[in-house]
Amino acid sequence: FLLETAYQRIYGIDIYNSKNRHNTIGTNKEKKFSLDIYQIFSQDLLEELLNEFREHQFSPTLTSKQKLSLLKMLRKNRPAFAIDEEPLGKIRGQHIELYLDVERTYPPMLRRLPYPASLETRKEIEKHINELPDLDVVRKIGHNEIVEVTTPVLITWNDGKSRLCGDFRALNNYTKADRYPIPRIPHALDKLAKAKYITKMDCMKGFHQNGVKPNSMKSLRIIFHMGIYEYTRMPFGIKNAPAHFQRMMDTIFQEEILEVWMVVYIDHIIIYSETWEEHVQYIYRVLSKCTPIELKISLTKGKFGQQELLALGHKVSGLGPAIDQNRVAEVLQKPVPKSIKEIQYFLGFASYYRNHIKRFAHITSSLYNLCSKDVVFEITKERRDAYERIKHELTNEPVLILPDFEPFKLYIDAACSQGLEAALHQRQIVHGEPREGVICYIFRQLKDSETRYGATQTECLCIVWALEKLHYYLEGSVFEVYTDCTALKSLLNMKTTNRHMLRW
Repeated sequence: FLLETAYQRIYGIDIYNSKNRHNTIGTNKEKKFSLDIYQIFSQDLLEELLNEFREHQFSPTLTSKQKLSLLKMLRKNRPAFAIDEEPLGKIRGQHIELYLDVERTYPPMLRRLPYPASLETRKEIEKHINELPDLDVVRKIGHNEIVEVTTPVLITWNDGKSRLCGDFRALNNYTKADRYPIPRIPHALDKLAKAKYITKMDCMKGFHQNGVKPNSMKSLRIIFHMGIYEYTRMPFGIKNAPAHFQRMMDTIFQEEILEVWMVVYIDHIIIYSETWEEHVQYIYRVLSKCTPIELKISLTKGKFGQQELLALGHKVSGLGPAIDQNRVAEVLQKPVPKSIKEIQYFLGFASYYRNHIKRFAHITSSLYNLCSKDVVFEITKERRDAYERIKHELTNEPVLILPDFEPFKLYIDAACSQGLEAALHQRQIVHGEPREGVICYIFRQLKDSETRYGATQTECLCIVWALEKLHYYLEGSVFEVYTDCTALKSLLNMKTTNRHMLRW
């Protein structure tokens, strides 16, 4: 038995907002009966709400009841999402200000001409410029306004979509730095331990939702073949934009972050929980804070109630982070590097995932040596093998585990003459069975003076360095240190004149 929408109104049944699972209808008390709202209406209602939020990706493991409770909550908070009629928010009370470390007479580096552009690039620039003024992101400079700073523009591409960016490198060199800290991604992902439900939301063109103070707008003028425009919203590419946005998000969601169920990384929001009821409530709290301040969430990038998802360059879950193979695939398709710049790019990318790769320092030592001064560029067999080994490790790495309240095991290795390495392990119960997993690998190159240390001294240095590097895991915890250097046992009753060993 199904009720049409009209009958729902007649009988006063509000499926969207009602908390009642059963409703009684009919005027004759003897003929009254109860309807299970979730069982009878769930499928039609799900299709209607899913169509409204069709851009979102919902976990296929969610039940119909869970999807319905989530979609009802999202519908209540519809104003928090960017829509066609209101595609971009403007966060209340948030304006960035630039402080330039120059005299009033600006140097020639800040007065640039437009870059030559191909026909295709010009079309993309024109497409963006036709859109941005309507969004109140830029405005055209009047013919009688004095221009002192101009920045040429570039078109960048990501996943087939273009973005208009100013080449603000010269301006950034003269901008006083905002040192507000950005969270470290490995530390942020550690908080997801035991999470069964994970939701990711992104702010819609987050930087463009911040205003610019009037005295800073004159420094944010861009020049191209259509003339000179001025940013009225915070653009991408300026020096202090990430720090400013991170500070703003930390301030807005301070309470939620301190309750340890939310991670904020610039314009990315991750919500996690062990129960579904908590998860829906957490999402509601975040969205209800976005609406009054006009912070808009992207409709196309939200992922709700997932057991695992891609975020911050990793595949994250309650069990541990893994490497995002979509990002790795692009690098693996490239041929062997033919220049120092290509080697540096590859090492920079691989280093981002160094916590996942065992003996990273040992494998990459020959490649790092190639980037040193006065070294002739040559891809030898050793370097080619190192390059292929790293590519293999990036695609076959074990999934790291997230730290628990169990004793840690710290394995150290300073046998390699090129660097120090350590691995933090822990024994945990996974799917009902105990197993030992890796939390992270760490490494660093030896300094020139350290290469002359003896074996025992180098091994001792490795312990000291690892304890300092991993103090946020080990401080106040029980742990064991494993090493293959038996001479280190003498440290407990050490009598030496070695100044380094005594200091350590």
